[in-house]
Amino acid sequence: MRMKLFDSELKVMEVLWKEGNITAGQISKILKEEIGWNRNTTYTVIKKCIEKGAIERIEPKFICKAMISKEDVQAYETAELIERVFDGSKKKFFAALLSEKTLTHDELQQLKNLINQMK
Repeated sequence: MRMKLFDSELKVMEVLWKEGNITAGQISKILKEEIGWNRNTTYTVIKKCIEKGAIERIEPKFICKAMISKEDVQAYETAELIERVFDGSKKKFFAALLSEKTLTHDELQQLKNLINQMK
């Protein structure tokens, strides 16, 4: 499933991906502790995620279930970035990543290994 999630929606999803199916109240408590959100803010964002199909609301007790995986969101966001910034070219994206010169030797080796596995 492909969908655009905003930063606030990602914060709610991160809690669900980490914790599994939990109540909206539990999400609210976690986000209050982590980033200071109040209950209304959390519930508003949860509602938006439900409307998008990212979360399913299960009764009783307003249990929230993630309907999309973190990997799906990462794939969508990566594809969007490559399309928007690199004219859809994965090669340009990869070249830009490598030109940063901020990758460690281990990270470079891991990338080489990934490429070799894809051959």
